[in-house]
Amino acid sequence: MWTALLIIHIVSGSLALLAGLVAMTLPKRHGGHTRLGTGYVALVSLLSVSAIGLAALKPSLWWLGVIAVVTLAAALAGRELRRRRPPGWLPLHISLMCGSYVSLTTALLVVNLGLGSVLAWVLPTVVGTPLIARRAARAARAARDASGPGRTGVTVESASRPGPRLRRP
Repeated sequence: MWTALLIIHIVSGSLALLAGLVAMTLPKRHGGHTRLGTGYVALVSLLSVSAIGLAALKPSLWWLGVIAVVTLAAALAGRELRRRRPPGWLPLHISLMCGSYVSLTTALLVVNLGLGSVLAWVLPTVVGTPLIARRAARAARAARDASGPGRTGVTVESASRPGPRLRRP
């Protein structure tokens, strides 16, 4: 049972890291980004279930289950924000999805560099947090600018919603 869970954990984690990276680089519109985002959340879900299973089989890994639950909660909340699109959703969506990715990266480094490596625990947060904050702030500014005085009221949120496809003559 341990080996099967570990294989599921490694494969889903590796694929989630790849899917998340590619989703971050794609244009932020309906299509590839949203499909990969859905796949990312599914892979993080599988990863989290396997982490909880591994922690149940080896109680000394209890912290793995806690990190998995928090990582999954961030990814699910980010996906739900994108689905519901409340006012001001985009910066928080970016923060939650990228925060879950930082958590995955941290786990990868901790496992490969060892639990005692302070660098493995700190580096992803030190590098990722300013990048995430910058991107979320840029999204917030874009939304604010798009709905400012004299504007049409189109925001990043409404502009990113899929609409009817226009045919070219």
